[in-house]
Amino acid sequence: MNEAIRNLEPKEIWNHFADLNAVPRASKKEERVIQFMKDFGVSLQLETMEDAVGNVIIRKPASPGMEDRKMVVMQSHLDMVHQKNNDTEFNFDTQGIEMMVDGDWVRAKGTTLGADNGLGVATIMAVLASDSLVHPAIEALFTIDEETGMTGAMGLEGGILQGEILLNLDTEEDDEIGVGCAGGVDVTAEGTYAEISTPDNCEAFEITLKGLQGGHSGMDIIKGLGNANKLMNRILSASASIIHLVEINGGSLRNAIPRESVAVVAVALENVSEFVANTDAIQQHIIDEFKLLEPELSIETKKVEAPELVMSSTDQEKLLNALYATHNGVFRMSPAIADLVETSNNLAKVTVENGSIKIECLTRSSVESSKDDMAQTLKSVFELAGYQVTFSGAYPGWAPNMESPILKVLDELYIKMNGSKANVAACHAGLECGILGQNYPEMDMISFGPTIKGAHSPDERASISSTQKYWEFVKEILKNIPKK
Repeated sequence: MNEAIRNLEPKEIWNHFADLNAVPRASKKEERVIQFMKDFGVSLQLETMEDAVGNVIIRKPASPGMEDRKMVVMQSHLDMVHQKNNDTEFNFDTQGIEMMVDGDWVRAKGTTLGADNGLGVATIMAVLASDSLVHPAIEALFTIDEETGMTGAMGLEGGILQGEILLNLDTEEDDEIGVGCAGGVDVTAEGTYAEISTPDNCEAFEITLKGLQGGHSGMDIIKGLGNANKLMNRILSASASIIHLVEINGGSLRNAIPRESVAVVAVALENVSEFVANTDAIQQHIIDEFKLLEPELSIETKKVEAPELVMSSTDQEKLLNALYATHNGVFRMSPAIADLVETSNNLAKVTVENGSIKIECLTRSSVESSKDDMAQTLKSVFELAGYQVTFSGAYPGWAPNMESPILKVLDELYIKMNGSKANVAACHAGLECGILGQNYPEMDMISFGPTIKGAHSPDERASISSTQKYWEFVKEILKNIPKK
């Protein structure tokens, strides 16, 4: 299956991408891919090192005649988001990604593809391995754990990097040049609830909501896609007075819009017909509301074995009210940049079982004070329900520098090569540039990349023609790096 990928142009990128995708590389489980990158650097007889947190740095001297140019840091992250469809049998810990060609797109078979940020990694590998490219001295920086905490970028100490310009290869539209991004913070609410014996003469039902698109909780949040946790809460709340909640399991990763949720409830026999009617009605409302955005949405209810314990009615009311009040989606649009989301929240994961409640959110903003405001809003809601709230994994945004010298180089080259101007923009995603800039404040930074759609979901796909366009852009950029 992956042989078809290796025959795509530019072969330099796709072959390295296929090699990389054979290595399991979940966030916080990067041991194998770290060793893979170190072995790669050593095989090329290039200076290769691993820093204290697991980032890999490989240095390559300038090609002949380019010794007087500024050293360039080419940076991408090694980890990828592991998501799969509910009916896909796949073990991310042991299997390599199964890829296929679909017209102009490369996709994976029922899982995320890893083009985010694997195509960036593969690009840097192609530059390091080439004996014909014209380029300045290269410092390849492969960071870890970008997707679940950016701990690689945060842990990179000052003084290690020698480069003066950073090319971040983690933008997902080939006509966009990134000059800024949002910061983020993880908001987690945890609590307990009283369990009581399931009342006599009850039937239990499992409600499964699936088929949502999901996607990147930053880049895709503006689309208004369905959030499985919010929609499940609507279904449960429609029958709140006659159900006994048993458990909820919705969502998977903070940085992915939740696509699926499963809940189990118990209902007294005399209330079953009312429960069915309520559920049918709210399900139809939801399907009608989202039919244009979420055509694959499905909601199924089936009978299951009655449990021994259910949540107390008081705790159930607190939970459903708290989830209803939890803001999800765009919180504020940027007043400074047209069509840019400034602040948002993703109600990413809800786990309710065995007397414990855990609610996980990812709040993003390009404005620190607005990020704090959104986080405090969530904290207030959850504390009113009696839950303990913690903030963690906070990282800063990247403030745009419209006077950047490397921006001028890319801007002019893009026009020359394509006959039109690139979209110079900030994005509502977390790039590592802002974090790296804390320890390297003088480094001139820019972000760009090939077109990738559906990142963080099994619909992730990378454009073949865009990758060809992007590779030509990369080669021209490296030729035109300013002199020292």
